[in-house]
Amino acid sequence: MPNTKCCNDTNHSSQTRDEYVTGKMQQHTSFYKKIYQLLYTLNDFLLGLWFLIGSIFFYFEPLKTWGVTLFVIASLQFVLKPTIRLIHEIDAKRYYGQKYDEEIRNT
Repeated sequence: MPNTKCCNDTNHSSQTRDEYVTGKMQQHTSFYKKIYQLLYTLNDFLLGLWFLIGSIFFYFEPLKTWGVTLFVIASLQFVLKPTIRLIHEIDAKRYYGQKYDEEIRNT
């Protein structure tokens, strides 16, 4: 039912499923943006810290292995950040799509 109009919700009457989901995602994004911005800032801070400490460890032969380990950990954090964002986006779109479908069934 991708193009079915939603008429049950007075705030979202005459909207297609895509319009409904997009509108809800914009509201959702503004609400959760502050929380995720804090998490992303903390992640970025830790990334910088791991790379700084790893770089310092590289100056000392006995600590080079630990330095490389910190570089690998920081690199994994680079991969996790967009992965978390993508998973969150997909789950939220699925949730609002299902909510729209339920409203259509209840009309």
